[in-house]
Amino acid sequence: MSDQAAFTLTIDQNKFLPLDGREVHAILTVSSTGGLTTQAVPAEAAEVIIVDTSGSMSGSKIREARQAAATAVQTLRDGVYFAVVSGTGSAKVVYPSGATPSLVQANPATRAEAAKAVDRLLSYGGTAMGEWLKLAGHLLSTRPQAIKHALLMTDGQNNERADVFASVLSAWSGTFVCDCLGIGADWAPAELRKVAEAMLGTFDYVRDQGDLPEYFRRLTQASMSKTVADLSLRVWVPQAARLMFVKQVDPVLLDLTGKRADVNPLTGDYPTGSWGAEERKYHICVEVPPGRIGQEIRAGWVKLVHPDTQDVLASGNVLAQWTDDLALSTQINGNVAHYTGQAELHDLIQDGLSARAMGDVETATARLAKARDLAGASGRENTAKLLDRVVEVDPATGTARLRKNVDKEDTIELDTGSVRTSRLRGEGS
Repeated sequence: MSDQAAFTLTIDQNKFLPLDGREVHAILTVSSTGGLTTQAVPAEAAEVIIVDTSGSMSGSKIREARQAAATAVQTLRDGVYFAVVSGTGSAKVVYPSGATPSLVQANPATRAEAAKAVDRLLSYGGTAMGEWLKLAGHLLSTRPQAIKHALLMTDGQNNERADVFASVLSAWSGTFVCDCLGIGADWAPAELRKVAEAMLGTFDYVRDQGDLPEYFRRLTQASMSKTVADLSLRVWVPQAARLMFVKQVDPVLLDLTGKRADVNPLTGDYPTGSWGAEERKYHICVEVPPGRIGQEIRAGWVKLVHPDTQDVLASGNVLAQWTDDLALSTQINGNVAHYTGQAELHDLIQDGLSARAMGDVETATARLAKARDLAGASGRENTAKLLDRVVEVDPATGTARLRKNVDKEDTIELDTGSVRTSRLRGEGS
């Protein structure tokens, strides 16, 4: 058996369009075996662990953060290049020490030294996440061939100007993956969402600080399982067509449309980050010019490629065929319908929470009540329970109203959880 990761790409769609039909939707399922790394030389990896040590992290927060960072360090496999960064109004490498910020390879001795350095972390100062990410980016760029990952934890709101923060995210977008964690009730989910979207990572809420070490362990372990770096979805559409969007829809929602890198006028690459043994799903929509009855075209040609080597790891076609058979053109593909609904649920929650924060009770009530119905129908039981804490619906009349005195932590958990999607029922986990 090969030590190399093997990829498959399957496409779910209903190719049949009515005579005036123009939009072609398809769900792309990309699966990877991850490779037999237990008997092969592991891929080179580089990891930066970023711990918020601002003044708001005093008391139990900094103690839990120290334990979490130490757990992440102990999870690193031998040979991984790593550093630990303390984040305040600036960024500082607390391990390894030295005049020039650098990475060091993990082994029993360096892991023990890093744990001692982490144990000395103190809380003081402000919060400048852009500075943290810049330092992580510079450190990781010293290992250009590595699978590059950062883990960022914060409990506060970013003190940087919005334009400064945006410029950092733009400059480093796609150069490494960053997973983010928020703790407490004073951080802004919108800020970590920006980091996750720019850096192709995840963001999550750790409601119970005692769970922080386990989150660090799990995310670091997931990073260690990656075996292939920086793959792209390469999407071609015909000259008269228009690619409306490319979105990751499972396991989390991530809009890749604005991350396009042109290959030629008809083809673009969309970054997917690093891969291990896993499965992800993507939703693409192509607008095509109207066709004639019976005409079939290739509305899209999708490839999973390594942009540096141009190796094609998997490929598939998105088709369109025009018909006057109403039964054919009105069939709804189950996967397309499900993930369209998951994206709608996310938008309803975001719109509802934003309206609630602005005092627009009517809009908030309508959006969140509709989200509650959709969550229940799509099997998102945990999301439905959180929505029940924010909006209540009279089962007899169907009248909805916002609840008063909602726990802020409930709204944060609802906000952060809205990007995670569920699988189509009967599809498996």
